[in-house]
Amino acid sequence: MTKQQQKAGSFWVKNWQAAILLFALPFLVYLSTYSFGFVLDDKIVFSENNFVKEGINGIARIFSTESFSGYLGGQQNLVVGARYRPLSIATFAIEYELWGFKPGLSHLINVFLYAITGLLCFRVYRQLRPDFKKQAWYLGIAFWASLLFLAHPIHTEAVANIKGRDEILCTLLSIGALFYGLQYAKTKRWLQLILMGLLFFMGILAKENAITFLAIIPLSQWLFTKTKPKELLASAGLLLLLTIIYLILRYQVIGYLLNTDLEINTIMNDPFLGMTIGQKYATILYTLGKYLGLLFFPHPLTHDYYPYHIPVMDWGDWQVWGSGLLYLGLIVAMVIFFKKRKLISWSVAYFIISLSIVSNLLFPVGSFMNERFIFLSSFSFCLILAYLILYQLPKLLPGTSFFNKVPLIIISIILLAYSAKTISRVPVWENEDSLNLAAIKVSKNSTRANSFYAYSLYQKALKTKDRTEKKQLLDEAWPYVNKALAIYPTYTEALTCKAGILAEYYQMDKNLEQLLNGFYGIAQAKHIPFLDQYYNYLNGRADANLLANYYYNTGYILFGKEKQDYNWAVTYLVKYGLKVSPNNINILEAASEIYLAAGNKREGLNYAQRALSINANSPKAKQLFQQASR
Repeated sequence: MTKQQQKAGSFWVKNWQAAILLFALPFLVYLSTYSFGFVLDDKIVFSENNFVKEGINGIARIFSTESFSGYLGGQQNLVVGARYRPLSIATFAIEYELWGFKPGLSHLINVFLYAITGLLCFRVYRQLRPDFKKQAWYLGIAFWASLLFLAHPIHTEAVANIKGRDEILCTLLSIGALFYGLQYAKTKRWLQLILMGLLFFMGILAKENAITFLAIIPLSQWLFTKTKPKELLASAGLLLLLTIIYLILRYQVIGYLLNTDLEINTIMNDPFLGMTIGQKYATILYTLGKYLGLLFFPHPLTHDYYPYHIPVMDWGDWQVWGSGLLYLGLIVAMVIFFKKRKLISWSVAYFIISLSIVSNLLFPVGSFMNERFIFLSSFSFCLILAYLILYQLPKLLPGTSFFNKVPLIIISIILLAYSAKTISRVPVWENEDSLNLAAIKVSKNSTRANSFYAYSLYQKALKTKDRTEKKQLLDEAWPYVNKALAIYPTYTEALTCKAGILAEYYQMDKNLEQLLNGFYGIAQAKHIPFLDQYYNYLNGRADANLLANYYYNTGYILFGKEKQDYNWAVTYLVKYGLKVSPNNINILEAASEIYLAAGNKREGLNYAQRALSINANSPKAKQLFQQASR
């Protein structure tokens, strides 16, 4: 055993009480997740991922394809830059190979990895801020910072949601790379350098956020060790080389690096659509301030920060300027304390660097913000909070026995508050219903939250056979789906949900006119596949005259005249209208007119002739026939 290994072993022997408490805390807080199921994006990366279902045999395809491919059936480039995060998905494939779909075990693995992350945080905190040798371990900054990290409510999403494995692995491996990077700077042992590089590369494969340690590790070595330029260059060079290798690998798999020219036409994947440049960056600055606010005071929390739970901001709003001044103050503090208070400078630099990749400043990430995005950055926040309370605050207080206890009392209260909030937040992630119910209470202006909640009620209505209960559920869902569409009128999921609710109402009261009026409003926003399915159901079962009039109005007036979308106009008129009323002269004439407007004289002539065969004296049919015959 080398001296370095003996030293590492002695660290955990000396701090075994702290290690036990830190390891146990996540299990005490998150143990209930064992009974939880799959929610949200778990289906994308796990429960409905075809590559995961292949077990170990699917790992090769997991590493050689874009991360949504196993779920979507191929790369579809839904978000800028696509996603390449194979490591966590590979762990799911291994779990499936071992025991199939047992979400409880997967949740426990998340908790276990989180506990290991907390222990590693403790070890690295001690590297950055060695506590005084005579100081009891339970009074040390590193111990309390680790407790704050493990108890912080903003981590609930990453730990309680199986999909959050990518965040946990990214943080665990990145902090591990930082540990070995600092060890290498002190010992000059090449093994430490190799371990640093290995963990860094694995961290990037877990999630791209780890790439920020390309800057964080050399900065940490420079500030906290007496490393020589040779060792510093060796670390930075290896990290850069591995980053290049990763980018090449990513390019080979996905076909591009960022593809910022990709046209995103939905605010669900690009929330800044429709905003001015000024509004975009004002909103981004606002969200950056909100991250800091949630780290200090994590309430209220939600998994849904989609449009427009985060409002569209402009530069006239004081919150935007307040956020900007706050970050400016952090940067000034980083510069001022660069020599005398290295820990403060490092913490600010770490926070800004690690946050930059998810800030939307460098490239769009597909959402305004998310609590899991701040997981990696919270590492430095917890350290600086413990440092300020336990080290700096005593300097401002009288040196009496009572005031000596004040910092410990304050940080204990914060820890208890964080733990209580986390414990109350964990049950929200039990299932889709609990998650949707919690989100709608906080994200009241999110089109996604309103739509998802309405959909959950609609699904319950489909399952019940009690007519009264069904109507109550539909009535409850109705205002939520309408609010979702008021926020974002062309949101496909909300339109589909509304169409489904209308269809269920129709099944109960057979009010075809009400159903078709509702469908017309949906078609005004966007044609959705559900409409096609239900038209096929209605044709031959419902009043043909009402249906024919509806298809005529929707095809000719809405799509033909108003939208000038001739493909959909023809679909409504020919595929649906003539199916229920083959000799309807109004539909035949409308079809002829639409085909002519689209430049298809052959079909225009065909339908004009069919109209004349029904009414040879129709002025409009004659006119269309002459126009098509030229």
